[in-house]
Amino acid sequence: MERNEKLQAYWKENLRYISILLAIWFSVSYLAGILFADHLDSLKIGGFRLGFWFANQGSEVVFVVLIFVYVSLMNRLDRKYDVHED
Repeated sequence: MERNEKLQAYWKENLRYISILLAIWFSVSYLAGILFADHLDSLKIGGFRLGFWFANQGSEVVFVVLIFVYVSLMNRLDRKYDVHED
């Protein structure tokens, strides 16, 4: 595989990861925290309504978790395409 083709494949895979992770974050922060909050309020987590929890804490917690997932995915992708730093 030519270097330019490898870099294009690397970037394409990177964009796929970003799209998937942003879709997950959107689902948690917007859908669960705003649109479905009333339906989720019937359940409780730690004494708080689940819709309230997603709107106030859930999106932040998921965002931090997604950062660690993205770092892990990118480290693996860097090694796969041999663009990692030692």
